[in-house]
Amino acid sequence: MNKLMIGLIFILGCVPISSIYAQKNMAKNPIIYADVPDESIIRVGDTYYMSSTTMHVNPGVPIMKSKDLVNWELIGYAYKTLGDFDALNLENGKSAYGSGSWASCLRYHNETFYVSTFSSTTGKTYIFTTKDIEKGNWVEHSFSPSMHDHSLFFDDDGKIYMIWGAGKLNMVEVKADLSGVKEETKSVLIDNATAPSGDKIMLPAEGSQLFKVKEKYYLFNISWPRGGMRTVILHRADKITGPYEGRVALQDQGVAQGGLIDTPEGKWFAYLFQDHGAVGRIPYLVPLKWEDGWPVLGVDGKVPENLNLPAQKSLIPGIVNSDDFDRKKKDIDLPLVWQWNHNPVDEFWSVRERKGYLRLTTDRVDSDFLQSRNTLTQRAIGPECSGSTSIDVSNMKEGDFAGLALLQRKYGLVGVKVENGVKKIVMVSAQNDSPEEIESLSVEQETIFLKATCDFYNRKDLANFYYSINGKEWTKIGSQLKMQYTLPHFMGYRFGLYNYATKTAGGYVDFDYFRISDKILE
Repeated sequence: MNKLMIGLIFILGCVPISSIYAQKNMAKNPIIYADVPDESIIRVGDTYYMSSTTMHVNPGVPIMKSKDLVNWELIGYAYKTLGDFDALNLENGKSAYGSGSWASCLRYHNETFYVSTFSSTTGKTYIFTTKDIEKGNWVEHSFSPSMHDHSLFFDDDGKIYMIWGAGKLNMVEVKADLSGVKEETKSVLIDNATAPSGDKIMLPAEGSQLFKVKEKYYLFNISWPRGGMRTVILHRADKITGPYEGRVALQDQGVAQGGLIDTPEGKWFAYLFQDHGAVGRIPYLVPLKWEDGWPVLGVDGKVPENLNLPAQKSLIPGIVNSDDFDRKKKDIDLPLVWQWNHNPVDEFWSVRERKGYLRLTTDRVDSDFLQSRNTLTQRAIGPECSGSTSIDVSNMKEGDFAGLALLQRKYGLVGVKVENGVKKIVMVSAQNDSPEEIESLSVEQETIFLKATCDFYNRKDLANFYYSINGKEWTKIGSQLKMQYTLPHFMGYRFGLYNYATKTAGGYVDFDYFRISDKILE
């Protein structure tokens, strides 16, 4: 036995077994290895609720629930569709990629839940309300203008405020019936909220979230110093109107933008997120302590890997899940893990027309996948994952293209295309922004199996595509896709089931299932 091995045995022998066991049973950052950006979290009793951003996919503003701040499950959405606009409907060459609705704010006041958001697409600010966040329907209140990255706040005197802006932060009082703002109350809250992080700035202070703790007001924002990283800025005041004093609260690993949450036991955390390549913007929890009336974030100013919270379980089935599309009479048509790319056209999809299948019927002719409608999506998850499906292609028409996608601007597709009466298995890559058919081969089977895998380890961001004629032996097709998070889409990669026509509308395909795994299954 060599000296190195003896040394390792000695070191391991000095580590208490209880310590190793404890680390295995502790939560780890990131809390959710998936695209859940712009979190807003509240606690009601011993239950936590979170809203997030999903922009151009619908239903929108996902609502999640947790008992431990670590393991979350989807429980609903604030809206089914945001509005009837060309950009939201993918009509007349317009789209809402990268827009739709942005950062939401979740609040609980006088036994009512509020979630607010805003949209540059519609030019409006939205406040949705419900008495029952888990089972009730949300009531929409909307008004102009669209208030960028706002924070909804209920003060002790009963007044309702919104704080919003970038760099210069504004405040306005909201009418009691939520029908609009009181214009005469508009004021500049902080003239230069970015100042604590310096004067060489790539992104001015935004992402406001306001909290009140022990009679003091705490305002969280994010900035991005040029040549630096995403930075948490914190302002404090004795009155909501100010004056506010500010400081840099955290600058580590680009983990920033969020707010405060406490546990029933009195622990405090900041909830934040990190830009993490192609998988998207992923949530972190950062422990904090209070010193001289300020929340001090991190452990020695750093974001810890381990947290004194229960360990994570799989994101399946709480955030993503497999689906066999077998619906009983009382079942909802689509579980909450599914969202449509833009507004769906309901009469051209069904899980009832053929038992145990999702049917997608083409409703018009499109020249490009990104402009086609009724693509059904759910998140890809890290650090790795696989998604697969089986598709009956017997009712496709000339020019139809249907299959499995990895959706972002630089997308990848594997599917079946009908050309000159011949069905072909095709892999398409938009790696270089323009879609390119990398490989195709003729096929005679009416049922084809398709698969895509994602490797997000250490931001590799690599995807591969496969097909099978029996669902057992898989063959790689086309080229490896180097996935890239692009700002025009502003969203992590998503699996998508699609069918669109390039010649004649009316053809349809039937998907037998979608299966997702948190492993790469070759």
